[in-house]
Amino acid sequence: NLGGSVARRLSGRGVAQRLIVRNADRAPSLPGAEVAEASYEATDAMTAALQGIEMVLFVSGHEAADRVELHRAAVGAFKAAGVRRVVYTSFLAAAPEASFTYARDHYRTEELIKDAGLDFTFLRPSVYLDYISLWADADGIIRGPAEDGRIAYVAREDLAEVAAVVLSTDGHDGQTYDVTGDELLTLTETAARLAEVTGKPYRFLNETIDQAYASRRASNPDAPDWELDGWVGTYLAIARGEMAIASGVVAELTGHKPQGIADFYG
Repeated sequence: NLGGSVARRLSGRGVAQRLIVRNADRAPSLPGAEVAEASYEATDAMTAALQGIEMVLFVSGHEAADRVELHRAAVGAFKAAGVRRVVYTSFLAAAPEASFTYARDHYRTEELIKDAGLDFTFLRPSVYLDYISLWADADGIIRGPAEDGRIAYVAREDLAEVAAVVLSTDGHDGQTYDVTGDELLTLTETAARLAEVTGKPYRFLNETIDQAYASRRASNPDAPDWELDGWVGTYLAIARGEMAIASGVVAELTGHKPQGIADFYG
């Protein structure tokens, strides 16, 4: 979804591009765009697909136990193919000891890119505005150990527009951009805003950490431990203030304010 959205924006700007996808049949049909098939773990195919490419938008892979190793293979292919610059979609507050365990994977990937000697721009988006209604159960309850921590959600389309600007204009090498909305909300405020905009009965229920693991194990009995850690860690990062960033980057780079709950769900 993100890659396709960025590709369409770059096409509109007249930027030549090669769309590297797992399945060519699913690639968007865009004027002047080439298509190549490769996956992150298929190093030889990825290296071949990247021949002649100087700059790559590296959209992080889906959450997986071995995601960092998949990213390592991709970065190796970038270097082998002679790629000069990588624009990587990381995550807000990426750090080696981040409460959100997936953010640790993003930090390690950032370090892989640096260690490979590649020029880089890191985009660190907040949680997608697109997802917050999906955090609620069938009764409209958003539950988790977030306490009264705050977060500034960002719409995926706003991230896509930021990425398109970074990929098509100069002055972004070596930059790390926190890509967020401009309003820091608690989950209580988030639920109230969703209820106001949609007319549905959303509310937030704070959980202890033990309760959060128990509720997620009950509804997802086959989920592995690393996935549970990621789900619960999202809320812990909010509670501990790691997500309390409202950066202004969307307006700075795109010239318009980021979408909020009313814009997206209204």
